[in-house]
Amino acid sequence: MSAYKRKRGSLPEVATNTKKAKKQLAGSEQEATAGEEFIVPRPVSEGKWKNKERVLIFSSRGINFRTRHLMQDLRSLMPHSRAETKMDRKDKLFVVNEVCEMKNCNKCIYFEAKKKQDLYMWLSNSPEGPSAKFLVQNIHTLAELKMSGNCLKGSRPILSFDPAFDREPQYALLKELLTQIFGTPRYHPRSQPFVDHIFTFSIADNRIWFRNYQIIEEDAALVEIGPRFVLNLIKIFKGSFGGPTLYENPHYQSPNMHRRMIRLATAAKVKEKQQVKEVQKLKKEEDRPVIPVDPTEAVFYTPAEEKPQVIETEPPAPKPKMKRKDKQFKRQRMSKKRM
Repeated sequence: MSAYKRKRGSLPEVATNTKKAKKQLAGSEQEATAGEEFIVPRPVSEGKWKNKERVLIFSSRGINFRTRHLMQDLRSLMPHSRAETKMDRKDKLFVVNEVCEMKNCNKCIYFEAKKKQDLYMWLSNSPEGPSAKFLVQNIHTLAELKMSGNCLKGSRPILSFDPAFDREPQYALLKELLTQIFGTPRYHPRSQPFVDHIFTFSIADNRIWFRNYQIIEEDAALVEIGPRFVLNLIKIFKGSFGGPTLYENPHYQSPNMHRRMIRLATAAKVKEKQQVKEVQKLKKEEDRPVIPVDPTEAVFYTPAEEKPQVIETEPPAPKPKMKRKDKQFKRQRMSKKRM
């Protein structure tokens, strides 16, 4: 049986013959096309991955379902992102830098929830900085019915910025930070070599509006995919999650102050209604102006005679009962009628 065993790595004779035939055919083709040169382009997916950007996306405890869905949407749209378990709210924000180092990430998107109704977003370049803190408003996720677009998972987006980002220095810094975080690195192992959607960042009402659109191949139209949210800038720090303040938004109003202003406005309306009611009561209590007497009104007035007012202190005497002698009994009357 040992004679029939084939050595490892040896090939049958048929395979060697076919290879020789293939080599002969290739040589004949080269002779036929000796004067022509063909250059085959290199596949797009076989490039070298140079930009090693990794983004850590996670949150603190106490977030609601909408924030959780927003995080999942960002992770699905950003193939260079990584996930992490929720962080305890008692821990300080400097711990996030250690988590990024453990996960081998140099960028971070951290969602911080407060009072179970306010959501804050941190964008940071770990560990040197800078970092920016935003208040997230008007969140809409991918699962909503109004988002009818669709894109390939893992495809690279086109980043579109408002021209207002180049006019002021704080927005120029945020533009560079957003580009490094949301831009998918070229030749990333988990990304696809296609461009079929656009991330747009526009500035309106001193806020940054994020939108995601699909590029339709037929007519190059745009259809919104989602998610969508609005970032209200609070502060820009020099370090990662802290440090000296580089910029503070003068137009920012905290959610607590906003709710307080709403309560004061409603209380002012209630007070105004109460004051109006009190004024109406005072007007009713005041003496109304007397209408002047018309002289022709009492022309046909005839006063009645005044009767003397007699006050009786004793009850009236009872009337005497008188019997009628001429009154016949009923039987006598009935007998007379019969006769």
